[in-house]
Amino acid sequence: MSLHIETHGRGPIPVVILHGWAMHGGMMEPLVDALADRCSMHVVDLPGHGYSRDSTLPLEPSACAQAIAERTPPALWIGWSLGGLVALTAALEHPQHARGLGVICGTPKFSRDEDWPYGSDPKLVRQLADDLETDYHATLERFIALEAMGSPDPRAELRHLRSLMFTRGEPNMRVLQEGIRILETTDRRADLASLAVPNTWIAGHRDRLVPPPAMAWSAEQARGTYHEIAHAGHAPFFGYADDVANVLTPLLDTLR
Repeated sequence: MSLHIETHGRGPIPVVILHGWAMHGGMMEPLVDALADRCSMHVVDLPGHGYSRDSTLPLEPSACAQAIAERTPPALWIGWSLGGLVALTAALEHPQHARGLGVICGTPKFSRDEDWPYGSDPKLVRQLADDLETDYHATLERFIALEAMGSPDPRAELRHLRSLMFTRGEPNMRVLQEGIRILETTDRRADLASLAVPNTWIAGHRDRLVPPPAMAWSAEQARGTYHEIAHAGHAPFFGYADDVANVLTPLLDTLR
């Protein structure tokens, strides 16, 4: 089965939008609505997620970037969380197709180690991997709780995330495990200096999964711009979609 890609919006600027781990393209609806007058958006369900649940394509970022590039026109690629890593990969490997890059709460290296102080605790990633094997639903519940942490109303955001998470079906266990391995092992920091397209990095000030300093550092290395949404957590387009869209405006203008 091929990837599920929906087209939304009525504007002249082509955009590809990518969701995060264990989510689906429908989660991006607030941002899609905020950009609808300016952009024509190709909203992707990544392999094993949402309506792409039965896709046999690996979640590996290069494979995803190649497959999406084959199905969409040259565009600005916007990725949230793990989707940001796929978008970054596309901008690095297919700059003629990913003509601009917007990363929302994403990072070139997720796990912290001795030479990367801006990552998340590697024990968190390992625990998610172990828990997937024993309690699938509880693991996803804990993950969305982490996503909601730091938002102005974490309980309300958790309820909202929970209500949306399975509206397109449950994600495939295979790709959830692949996603954990990607978060554990991927490191594109050294490639940022060679990024050849305009790029913007958008952090949530209260994000507890991707520390804002990781994104500020990435923007500096990639000669891009960095913006922080003051009261947002890991999913700033929930509650602050217009702020995110406004931050993206200069990047969108480069594609006119």
